[in-house]
Amino acid sequence: MAYSDFTTLAKVRESFNLTVEEPLNLFADIPEVLPSSYLQTTLNENVSLATAINTEKARAELIIAPILLEVRRKFNFQVGFFSGSEFNVDVAVGLNGYCDYILTASKDSYEIRAPVITLTEAKNESIKSGLGQCIAEMVAAQLFNQRSGEPIERIYGAVTTGTDWKFLQLTDSTISIDKRDYFINEVSQILGILTMPFKEFYSL
Repeated sequence: MAYSDFTTLAKVRESFNLTVEEPLNLFADIPEVLPSSYLQTTLNENVSLATAINTEKARAELIIAPILLEVRRKFNFQVGFFSGSEFNVDVAVGLNGYCDYILTASKDSYEIRAPVITLTEAKNESIKSGLGQCIAEMVAAQLFNQRSGEPIERIYGAVTTGTDWKFLQLTDSTISIDKRDYFINEVSQILGILTMPFKEFYSL
């Protein structure tokens, strides 16, 4: 098994004995973070192209990666960014394979180091189809941090098409899936949520 084998929410919930909650607006009180002029220009140029090509790869390269790299830029490049990296934590239970994107509170670029904070799963069109895999990756991050001696209270996740973002939060064995979706025209709110967990480590 691997992360990609967790194709449904039921499968990941049962495999790791998780409690699933669906708050109406999980991140309602998170302040917005304005995009830089660089990101705004990038999105203005790329969003229509990515949606016209309409492949997962195009959306990942042209929309998702620039937004996640903006998080790194906001914290003066202290945030670790990994794309398509292998993240093998516990092969016996299927917590292994490749993650689309990982953000860490460690600036190391060559090695994924704890604490792993946020995992983002890219999908072409269906947000729902990526929930199980993203949650499995979040469980792996929680275990990875614990084994590294740097446990943190919450792990964050996102499943996104680039233009549509769904955010999740893992606390102990409870996974909270925000009922509210965020769209690309709400990029300030998306950046607010993505930067929020790193404020505990770095000044914005």
